[in-house]
Amino acid sequence: MTVVDVVQRRVLRVLATTQVLGAAGVTIGLAVSTLIAAALADADVVGGLAQTAAVLGAAAFALPAARLATRSGRRPALVLGYGVGAVGAAVAACAVVLGSWHLLLGALVLFGAASSANLSARYAGADLAHPHRRARSVALVVWAATAGAVLGPNLADPAGLVVARLGLPAGTGPYLLSAVLFGLAALVVLRFLRPDPLVVARAAVEPAACCSGGVADTRGAAALWRSLTPAARLALSGVALCQTAMVGLMSMTPVHMDHAGSSLRVVGLVISLHVAAMYVASPLFGWMADRLGRVPVLAIGAALVVAASGIAGMAPAHDAPQLAAGLALLGFGWSAGLVAGSALLTESVPAADRPAAQGLSDLCMNAGGAVGGVVAGVVVSTWSYAALGLLVGFTALPLLVACLFSTLPRVR
Repeated sequence: MTVVDVVQRRVLRVLATTQVLGAAGVTIGLAVSTLIAAALADADVVGGLAQTAAVLGAAAFALPAARLATRSGRRPALVLGYGVGAVGAAVAACAVVLGSWHLLLGALVLFGAASSANLSARYAGADLAHPHRRARSVALVVWAATAGAVLGPNLADPAGLVVARLGLPAGTGPYLLSAVLFGLAALVVLRFLRPDPLVVARAAVEPAACCSGGVADTRGAAALWRSLTPAARLALSGVALCQTAMVGLMSMTPVHMDHAGSSLRVVGLVISLHVAAMYVASPLFGWMADRLGRVPVLAIGAALVVAASGIAGMAPAHDAPQLAAGLALLGFGWSAGLVAGSALLTESVPAADRPAAQGLSDLCMNAGGAVGGVVAGVVVSTWSYAALGLLVGFTALPLLVACLFSTLPRVR
């Protein structure tokens, strides 16, 4: 076993720990933000803005974090993301005490930085991975978030009960717990993510850049996009499209089920199955991407999204089993697209440009999620949930076609 292998194992253990902490913190806050914002403003539309604010915060943080990683490594970028998120969660708790939904929305923008850090950690897992294990390393980091994502929402109510005994509003509990978890994640990264995987990886191919600390990439998003290779553009588009489709269809499924009078327990079960599918199968897709290739698995992800949109879109509002099957396939499609796309993007750009390209990917991913949620609401309110399924399916088809064409042998 080489020194790099030893460092990589340590990196993956540290990232797995921070993924559990970060995912729990993110899902605790997001589980209650819609309800708390709507209650503070006495308007449902403000509840929807709460989720949007967090997603926009994650998108806004992506490129600055990438530039910091380019200049100083993964560790400072991750520490900053979790730290800003912890501040945002603490300010959100203050907003609940003050009864200010305006302050809460601003705090959730900062909160989104922790979500961005947790998402970008998958790239840190790929920095030192061998090419034939890169997708599995990405998948392991994604998979580690499963425990936090499932556990987080269940901690919101106990956290509220604890702070209520201290004389604080129950709504402050989840945010204060999120702040603690983000703070712990930042401390774990600061203390144990040594040596920095990106610095080590860059030193192997660019010793001069490593010794000088590197140069931050200051190009804008459009310039970054133009500099990418076709394979990198395919990877970035795949990750963004899978995220957009997933958020759009998933966000409106509870509304669709509510029209048929489904109980919160049934709705919660359907969404829980979807979330579990997003993470639990990632090691399988990582293994497939390493064995079969990145683009074929990206095509599988697109095909699963198309199938999921058809199954869920055609489901009556009262048919929970069919909706659950559709959303489970949607989660699998998202997982395949994220793992294969992230690995393909990482190896399709030079080491010096990776953080910038990965930051652009996360920017597009989060922006796509925000757009997907807004468009989905408009489509369902104007037409129907079935129309949304049709739209999501057609959105994913170009990705499927592009992947299939890129895998065909070229005729000379």
